[in-house]
Amino acid sequence: MTNRIRVVIDTNVLFEGLTKQGGIEGLIVEAWLVGLIEVVVSDALAYEYADVLSRKLSPQRWSALKLVLAKLLKTAQFTPIYYTWRPSSPDPGDDLVIDCGMNGNAMIITSNIRDFTRAKQELRIQVITPSELAIKLINNDSEEE
Repeated sequence: MTNRIRVVIDTNVLFEGLTKQGGIEGLIVEAWLVGLIEVVVSDALAYEYADVLSRKLSPQRWSALKLVLAKLLKTAQFTPIYYTWRPSSPDPGDDLVIDCGMNGNAMIITSNIRDFTRAKQELRIQVITPSELAIKLINNDSEEE
């Protein structure tokens, strides 16, 4: 696929994708692993991924998933944060995602659209659900055939 979709993945999507089987979030993580999407990450967002996973998972589970997170981050495009648009969300963690999306020129993938309403309206950043991304990937693939 030559024209990969450029995205920032919210921590909630990554967490679900790494910890739950059979969900659309897992497919998004798989798409990241195999390079179907171009994932943009900032240093702060990478640290948030690790922080949330390490706090919410048992030490054994975190130890196993730490390697997967490292592999995902190795394939990510790190973007510097030159400018911040805070506060743009009621959740400060979501501001990390917004800053990354704005600085990295990428759409945001989240299961919590409501917290990104202000950013969508004021910053005109595209915010979609994992299901909407899956549909975009399917449509993008069929356009290339």
